[in-house]
Amino acid sequence: MDLRIFTEPQQGATYDTVLAAALRTQECGYSAFFRSDHYLRIGGGDGRPGPTDAWTTLAGLARETSTIRLGTLVCSATFRYPGALAIQVAQVDQMSGGRVEFGLGAGWFEEEHAAYGIPFPALGERFDRLEEQLSILTGMWSTPDDARYDFAGKYYTVVDSPALPKPNQPSMPILIGGGGARRTPALAARFGSEYNMAFAPVERVYEQFSRVREACRAIGRDPDELTYSVALILCCGRNDAEVARRAAAIGHDVNELLATAVAGTPAQVVQTLGRYAEAGVQRMYLQLLDLSDLDQLDLVAAEVAPQFS
Repeated sequence: MDLRIFTEPQQGATYDTVLAAALRTQECGYSAFFRSDHYLRIGGGDGRPGPTDAWTTLAGLARETSTIRLGTLVCSATFRYPGALAIQVAQVDQMSGGRVEFGLGAGWFEEEHAAYGIPFPALGERFDRLEEQLSILTGMWSTPDDARYDFAGKYYTVVDSPALPKPNQPSMPILIGGGGARRTPALAARFGSEYNMAFAPVERVYEQFSRVREACRAIGRDPDELTYSVALILCCGRNDAEVARRAAAIGHDVNELLATAVAGTPAQVVQTLGRYAEAGVQRMYLQLLDLSDLDQLDLVAAEVAPQFS
């Protein structure tokens, strides 16, 4: 199982804090460093010093890291126009030497839209816009250098675009995330190189992965072409006392985490990851909520990751 680090900077982190976490992620040998795409703290509090923009942050990390892959889990399709987003992602991929992985979803957090003056359409429209955005993004990136790109949709129209710049990677890895039973699997099958299910128990993960596989077969795609991943909170300690301290630091009950997250001692964490692996999980995004506690990354790298190398 591929272990990656996933952060939520909107909970209260500067760019320098995020950079320190990314550099430690790289030093520890994890394969990737991902961040959320949110503009408002989730779960109360003022979120000081305030949010950092996902693609501004990733542009900086692209120049200050050298080996880890970088990405979003996941961008909200409501935040940006697809043409401008295609430019941003392609540029950061160039800046990183081809280390970007692009996650995109329909968006769900209505309060952050209201807080920053961003329209928040109804769910059906958000999915329609997501589908059109994915069509435009993949269409622009795959258009030959000497050709032009056009698209006529209900919400977006592209006319005679040079479709530049191009990403460094010939095929941008696209991650589709979400738990929808119908449209999300269909979009993952059509556009995705990876499907991600966040914060779900093993049984639900298995059911949703089955839906994605069936959606692939329905359009004649080999389901094994996708990578299947999960994101869960990380709370690992050398002993029960350290686990409890880390749970308290992120505002969670330790017993709840032991039941729903990648939590406990290294031995317990290995057992949890093993259960997800048996359900078909190939990649785990470990959500590090306390960015001041980077020692946890060292612990997992030393005592858990070798069991899954």
